[in-house]
Amino acid sequence: MTRRAHRIALVTATAATVALVPSTVAHADAVRAQQWGLAAMHTQEAWRTTKGKGITVAVLDTGVDARHPDLEGNVLTGKDLVGFGAERGDRPWARHGTAIAGVIAGHGHGEDDGDGVVGVAPEAKILPVRVILEDGDPARAKARETRGDALARGIRWAVDHGADVINLSLGDDSDTAHPEADEDAAVQYALKKGVSVVASAGNGGEKGDHISYPAAYPGVITATAVDSSGTRASFSTRRWYATVAAPGRNIVTADPDRKYYSAWGTSAASAFVSGAVALVRAAHPGLDPAQIKKLLEDTAQNPPAGGRDDSRGYGLVDPAAAIRAGAKLKPKGLTPAGYGDRYFGPGPDDPDDTASTAWAGPVAGGLGVLLLGTAVYLWRGHRLNRRR
Repeated sequence: MTRRAHRIALVTATAATVALVPSTVAHADAVRAQQWGLAAMHTQEAWRTTKGKGITVAVLDTGVDARHPDLEGNVLTGKDLVGFGAERGDRPWARHGTAIAGVIAGHGHGEDDGDGVVGVAPEAKILPVRVILEDGDPARAKARETRGDALARGIRWAVDHGADVINLSLGDDSDTAHPEADEDAAVQYALKKGVSVVASAGNGGEKGDHISYPAAYPGVITATAVDSSGTRASFSTRRWYATVAAPGRNIVTADPDRKYYSAWGTSAASAFVSGAVALVRAAHPGLDPAQIKKLLEDTAQNPPAGGRDDSRGYGLVDPAAAIRAGAKLKPKGLTPAGYGDRYFGPGPDDPDDTASTAWAGPVAGGLGVLLLGTAVYLWRGHRLNRRR
């Protein structure tokens, strides 16, 4: 298979394995009561400090319905890197992306925003970047025309356009899945620029636990899924890259048709974790991606025996605990630089000629004492000669 043929196949697989599958319509008046994930993650406690204001979360996905009442005002102008298929405003253009955006930064609607979906970080902004087609998009049959570098370009575009967090509720966990150098490089670009990258672990738990990319790229915060009892969801992929677990079953999601659906998948778990990262970043803006990842690991609830496993990572993500622990950390970007001999060395002399210079101070001091003694002796001798 040529590289171009592989890259086209990769994007097709990415679109085909998008994890969140809306199933059952949820009654609008019962939406808030069904959002068990918010309570499980102690978001009310975290909101005493911040609701994510000032943070931008890029959602690399299908389109996002910016006019949805639960998201209105929270969605920035984004980018479409697919360029064909359903058109903006069509339901098949934005189902999955809208569901993910709602979990991250929905703010509800109606009187006192009491109706609809509330996200983990309801005051954060969403930067939508369309990099995949919806499962229901009629153009899926023509997906071979898709440019294979949409994901890598989307990551870089999001970084360059103000993202603080990048959510990747997508992945390739097919039998032929393997790392792509340009995607890995794009992830590392984001991390070096201080942007946290969150991805779903994959839905292959009942199909062999195949490795999923971008979840497996170094530095990514990878989310596995649990149910309301904290038990690993059977579909959730078990792999070494699991960072933390998050709600992923019976998740109420917003939809462009203005109805609400009960959904499942590690896509939802990734969105919950991205919301948690947004809260931590808002509370502690100086922390870098590695520090934030370590915070989530160290403060996760109900860790597995031994501290970590491939099913739930370090445990259920807890943004409130991470915010508290983050107050004790020094932002790495603000620590004084210690240059050492790299800039403040011994000067123009041979740096290895330490033996020839080590005695200079003591000898100079001794010579001074000797000269002083000689002067005193000569002065006394002169006076004695005058008395004679």
